[in-house]
Amino acid sequence: MEDLTYQNREGTFSLTHRQALSHHMAKSHFHPTYEIYYLLSGKREFFIRDRTLVIQEGDVMIVSPNVLHRTTNAAEPQHERLIVNIHRELMLPGQEGGREVLAPLSGADYRIVRCSLQERLYADELARGIIGEVQRKEPGFEMFALTLAQQLLLFSCRRMAEKGEEQPEYPSPMHERISAVVRHINEHYMEELSLQLLAERFFISPYYLSRFFKEVTGFAFVEYVNSVRVKEAMKLLEETNLKASLIARKVGFGSVTHFGRVFRQVTGHPPLFYRKPM
Repeated sequence: MEDLTYQNREGTFSLTHRQALSHHMAKSHFHPTYEIYYLLSGKREFFIRDRTLVIQEGDVMIVSPNVLHRTTNAAEPQHERLIVNIHRELMLPGQEGGREVLAPLSGADYRIVRCSLQERLYADELARGIIGEVQRKEPGFEMFALTLAQQLLLFSCRRMAEKGEEQPEYPSPMHERISAVVRHINEHYMEELSLQLLAERFFISPYYLSRFFKEVTGFAFVEYVNSVRVKEAMKLLEETNLKASLIARKVGFGSVTHFGRVFRQVTGHPPLFYRKPM
């Protein structure tokens, strides 16, 4: 079945709906919007930040802006899912109490809601409503779809506040071990990092680490290290007036030339594209 996709002109609200027998994302990615991922059927493996999770049908996953993530096949590759990407400004614009109701998302890279059967009926209704609005494109469909997405977000945040954090188990001990390596990279990206050094630190052969790192994260080892460094560099470019050469050193690149080349490979733009006037 053909994917359904939509994005508004500002890039602040978009969605994709897919029914597929199988699908592997080629690489992990990140974006400046919140992502609401609702799995209507099947199972998916979800690599996010530093670990792999198994997502079951009826789960709602909310991913914060600029957090690396990727989905791949699990035990049941056939699946149906809806993804809504929404900018923070559109989450609950101008609504009294909006900050309080969204509090469960504050400071979290991601949150998961596991729905009961009754809750799934409600979430499914919202998801089908969003999909239907975009398919039909009747007058005001974008506003209608957005309000339904906001309802799904509110429902999820209420569930988080009531039941606390829900954390699925690792799919296997191998996934848990690679997650520890990824966590080390995320925390020490500014230091010297090499496959050999991390293999020694975690008592894994370089061959094993290279092979399973790619399988779990979707990245080759060097690709992942570069992506983390570039993501941190983007943040410094947007939030500070530090020179690009200093930023390159702060995030772990040996030379500004190498930094510029890798930055363009990862983002498609030179570093100064992300420089905002202070």
